[in-house]
Amino acid sequence: MSNTVLHATDADFDAQVLASDVPVLVDFWAPWCGPCKMIAPALDQLAADYAGKAKVVKVDVDQNQATAMKYHVRSIPMLLVFKGGQIHSQQIGAVGKAQLAQMLDKAL
Repeated sequence: MSNTVLHATDADFDAQVLASDVPVLVDFWAPWCGPCKMIAPALDQLAADYAGKAKVVKVDVDQNQATAMKYHVRSIPMLLVFKGGQIHSQQIGAVGKAQLAQMLDKAL
């Protein structure tokens, strides 16, 4: 399994996230979003820390509006943890690495 942040699109979201056999932290973001850029390094670290146990996937809301609409993304960054194809927890707004790790830990 990759120890880097993955990128999902409308086309492969179900395969990458919903069908995953490990929990997935999904970051709904956009290139113009300041707080999204702020949490990017934490997401990179989490992807490495949780390699093999969980995945970190980013979805660009500008490029993948169908997925963003499906999950009612109204403000970004919005982070959802999926487990077994279901939303396990969510966080709206930028938070620190520790808080994101806690979300993943609860899903493991």
